[in-house]
Amino acid sequence: MSFEDRLTRLEEINDNMKDGGIPIEKAMKLFEEGIKLASSLEKEIGRMERKVEILINKPDTPEEEPKLELFTDVDEEEDN
Repeated sequence: MSFEDRLTRLEEINDNMKDGGIPIEKAMKLFEEGIKLASSLEKEIGRMERKVEILINKPDTPEEEPKLELFTDVDEEEDN
């Protein structure tokens, strides 16, 4: 089931639960299904967020050396 399909199903369950008038047994089954869907959606969103974070923070080139220029004045003074 795709992300969008699960989200649509969760919205359907939410609407059914809000309307009321459904037997308690069916409401419990819908609630359980909704919890499972919400959990799987939350996990997938977490994976997507981590992937985006990795892509945003990825260096331009993998061979790129880190530049340590914080205390260049001190390094130059020590060399003298």
